[in-house]
Amino acid sequence: MLQVFNDLTRQVEPFAPQSPPRVTFYACGVTVYDLCHLGHARSYTAWDIVRRYLAFSGYDVFYVQNFTDIDDKIIRRAREVGEDPQALARRFEAEYYQDMDRLAIRRADFYPRATEHIREMVDLVDKLIAAGHAYATPEGTVYFRVRSFPAYGKLSGRSLDVLTAQTRLDAPDPAKEDPADFALWKAAKEGEPY
Repeated sequence: MLQVFNDLTRQVEPFAPQSPPRVTFYACGVTVYDLCHLGHARSYTAWDIVRRYLAFSGYDVFYVQNFTDIDDKIIRRAREVGEDPQALARRFEAEYYQDMDRLAIRRADFYPRATEHIREMVDLVDKLIAAGHAYATPEGTVYFRVRSFPAYGKLSGRSLDVLTAQTRLDAPDPAKEDPADFALWKAAKEGEPY
């Protein structure tokens, strides 16, 4: 019987899917601004092993892995090489597939791109702002207000005070209410896609 470590309870527990025999899982995908590295290979090999084991055990597995196809790193790299950011992202998506195929890693069932789900992201950010869990700066950047969520850090087993102490304080962002707050949405800079 498959057992997993439950980060919430801090115990090893029997694996119990929500809707057996269906198992759905999501793994954060790559930001497609450069070639893959050993860390990507390790991560997606591990997820592939989990997926294959679940399928071998009789589960109907649906695996999703995203592509972050627009962000600061992609914009910066596109400028460096004189390429359109979306063209650069598509090129590195293709490179990703080639690399993972060479490692015999099975492809995910679905690869949503960030740019294909902007409306859903905006709607979610709006809901977080309305609930008081996020705030917008005058420039348009939106931060998650970590102190508005008492359970923040619970899965990592670290208190907010410990997490805040680990936050980079060498260049504090004056737009943030708290150094631990993090960006949910960044305002476009001059000349950037938006």
